[in-house]
Amino acid sequence: MGEQELPEAPAEQWTPPEGSWASSAATRRSMVGNRSRDTAPELLLRSLVHAAGLRYRGAAKPLPKMRRTADMVFRPVKVAVFIDGCFWHGCLEHFVMPKTNRPYWEEKIGRNIQRDRDTDDRLAKAGWLVLRFWEHLEPEACAATVIEAVAARRQEVQASKHPRKIS
Repeated sequence: MGEQELPEAPAEQWTPPEGSWASSAATRRSMVGNRSRDTAPELLLRSLVHAAGLRYRGAAKPLPKMRRTADMVFRPVKVAVFIDGCFWHGCLEHFVMPKTNRPYWEEKIGRNIQRDRDTDDRLAKAGWLVLRFWEHLEPEACAATVIEAVAARRQEVQASKHPRKIS
């Protein structure tokens, strides 16, 4: 006797929770599962920088009163590193606007980009060097940039603490 196919259960109508932006249960599950920190690109960059002997704070506030965190913070030399996701930060090369709930996503991604620029400006005014990398960039190249920038800032800090005497 062959296997019988069971009839499919009728599709239930999905209703999003109050205030939800999700267009379907699957979309909601997918988006809720996205990590806001310790993503694979962040962990790889951290690993390379740590292997080079640099120490930093991960997912930390560069400025105490700022409600935003950088992926890597080198406080003594004032270097903040951000690894931006192509979707969430509107990468010109890879970002594709969702077709469903488009007005929500246009506003959301636009606010993210605006907040990134505001963060950059506020940190620069406080004397910080801001390094931003897209998640799709080669981690080795990003690590080399971070290592060079931190070394240069360390030299600047040392020079300001111990100015050379002119004879």
